[in-house]
Amino acid sequence: MSLLADLTSGAVEDAEQRLAVRPLAAVERDAEERPPALDAARLLARAELVHVIAEVKRASPSRGDLATIPDPAHQASLYETGGASAISVLTEGRRFKGSLDDLVDVKRRVGVPVLRKDFIATPYQVAEARAAGADMVLLIVAGLERRALAELFGLITEMGMTPLVEAHSSDEVAIASDLGAPIIGINARDLTDFSLDANLFERLAPQIPDGTVRVAESAVHSPDDVVHYRRGGADVVLIGEALVTGDPVASLRSFISATEGL
Repeated sequence: MSLLADLTSGAVEDAEQRLAVRPLAAVERDAEERPPALDAARLLARAELVHVIAEVKRASPSRGDLATIPDPAHQASLYETGGASAISVLTEGRRFKGSLDDLVDVKRRVGVPVLRKDFIATPYQVAEARAAGADMVLLIVAGLERRALAELFGLITEMGMTPLVEAHSSDEVAIASDLGAPIIGINARDLTDFSLDANLFERLAPQIPDGTVRVAESAVHSPDDVVHYRRGGADVVLIGEALVTGDPVASLRSFISATEGL
């Protein structure tokens, strides 16, 4: 089993345990009571300076523990102060040490769109995302069968959220494009083995349709990395590790300002 398959299987098992405690209908009622989701595709459309999705991330399978982040809402507020255009919250608990409670707390604190970043494979997880306040939900093409991907994409859209569809190959970009994904992310990290290819984005970005928000993910450690992605066509860069292990406000400002004039 690949690492991605293992992560997805674990996320589904955990969701099934929550389902046993709180049925889908109850979660859907909570979702309906939420204010409408923010229009993330509009807010992340290309601008003079690169947009940053700043990530609340305690750990990862590739790096282990990164930061304790006892108050994810405070961390997110620092990101917003530093100029982040959106916040990504890792809600997977086994390897990333996140939770839906983190997302709830972050959404209460910030005014920018919030992404549920997890290994989403069931309608229950989508409903949970909206009930927790998510404006965006990550879908990973490599982790889903085509039919399931299309169904989850449709459900996310029906619930008023924006799907961020993540691809790792030319074929996967084509699948995301065929769905009509408003936001397509190219992850430099291969989730089957967690290897990195910092040049993957610039190779695949030209295949993303005009008008689609292009997101470069992973392999960002310095302003130079952000510039590299911007020159490759990125509208948005998703940054996690570099922000949780340093000064998030100063780092964000340097990352964003580096793209002036590009």
